[in-house]
Formats: sequence, structure tokens, C-alpha cells
Amino acid sequence: MASNGSESGAVVGRRPVIGLTTYLEQTQCGVWDVPAAFLPKVYFEAVSRAGGIAVLVPPQPLDEAGADAVLDGLDGLILTGGKDVDSRRYGQEPHPTNDAPRLDRDAIEDVLLARAIARDIPFLGICRGLQVLNTALGGSLIQHVPDAIGSTRYNAGGGVFTANPAIIEPGTKTAELLGDRVTVQSYHHQAIDEVAPGLTVSARGDDGIIQAVDVDAMTFGVAVQWHPEESAAEDARLFAGLVEAAMQYQENRKARA
Repeated sequence: MASNGSESGAVVGRRPVIGLTTYLEQTQCGVWDVPAAFLPKVYFEAVSRAGGIAVLVPPQPLDEAGADAVLDGLDGLILTGGKDVDSRRYGQEPHPTNDAPRLDRDAIEDVLLARAIARDIPFLGICRGLQVLNTALGGSLIQHVPDAIGSTRYNAGGGVFTANPAIIEPGTKTAELLGDRVTVQSYHHQAIDEVAPGLTVSARGDDGIIQAVDVDAMTFGVAVQWHPEESAAEDARLFAGLVEAAMQYQENRKARA
């Protein structure tokens, strides 16, 4: 029987550990109605299917040292979907349709993202995660996409995802993963407006709305406006790419130790 470790018990080639940020919302479970951290199952199932180990990172106060302590245990990071980013982060008053800001989540995702970029830890941003990335690096958002395009094609409401095309720019990391065009699952009313320095637009909708970006300074840094966890057939390639990059990051970290 093949061994998965040395005589000393050290694990060789363990599955990469992927951290996923979570919601913090008032939640009911049985007799309890309390603030709780949670994440829809489809997110961590997508990581597991791709060969990674998913761990959840709840909103909590973290400075740079605390973020590094979290990232020391990770081989990859996903900033997940959720409520709207606080518009004051990019110098605008909130649109009437915006969610109440989740400042605790904005703060932890900011510092985790900054340290992940500095350490070149493989990163995937999903929906809100794309928006956090863009605003953290100095970009801005269209606060209500229907005002810009005259359509609710990206947000039908009621928890119903809508299918939309994403046309991918050749030569980008996103193209390497997904090819030249995919049909994506959308549920968002905001999108990138001014693109932050250090990001390359890697996909747009057929109406010009930015659908994905690459992080220029990272070996693997991709963020998408859609919800790949909802489309296992095509979008599994994003999670597979992240896990593959996380395995390489893990090997490189071992070599440096």
C-alpha cells in the first residue's frame, strides 16, 4: 500500500487548504435567533470537488499580523459573494437600492486581500469579491447597474440567477482557464466602473459591463462578477485552476522552508 507520509508522520502532498470568507448575519436555527457566520454550501462543495479543503473565515477584527496568521494556514483564498461594499470606500454616497454596509466584513476582506496579494497567495474573487478587490485597489463601482443599462438582466431578484454571456479577453489568465466565451450565472446589481490600477479587464458582457479581471501582480489572481459556484459544468474550471495554483504555492512554500 502506498504511504501518504514519511516515517516521521509528515504528510506528503496534502490537499491544499482554501479559505473562504463568510457572511455575518442574523440567523435562525431551531430555537436560536442569533448573529452567526455562514456560507452557502455550494461554495465549499465547489472547492471540495476541485480537490481542495475548504475552511471558513468569519468576519472578525484583524490587523496585518492577524491576517498573516490566518494566511499562514492557507494555500489559497476566495472572497465570496454577499452584501454591497460600502460606497464610502470609493468616495460616493450610497444609492437608495444599496444594502446596509457590512463594515466588519469590508475590513477583514481588505486586510486579507492586501496580505494575499503581497504574499502572492492564489486568489479567486466571486461577485462581491470582485468589487472588494477593485475598491480596495482604488477603483469604483456602478452602484446600480439598471441605471446604466436600463435592464435588470443581472439581477432578477427573489434569489433567481440569470444566464448572461461573458466574452473573455485573449491572453488573460481568465482566458487560459475558460476560453473565449462562457455563459455565466448572475445575481448582482453593482459592477466595476473605474478599474483600479493593477487590474486587467479579462471579460465583459455583451453590453460592456465588466465581468472579470486579472490581478497583474499575482501568479494566480482572478475575480469574476458572476457566481461560478452555481454553474458546476463550465465554471468548475475556475475552482480547479485555483486549487492547482494552491498546490503549486504549497510546494513552493515547502521548498523555501
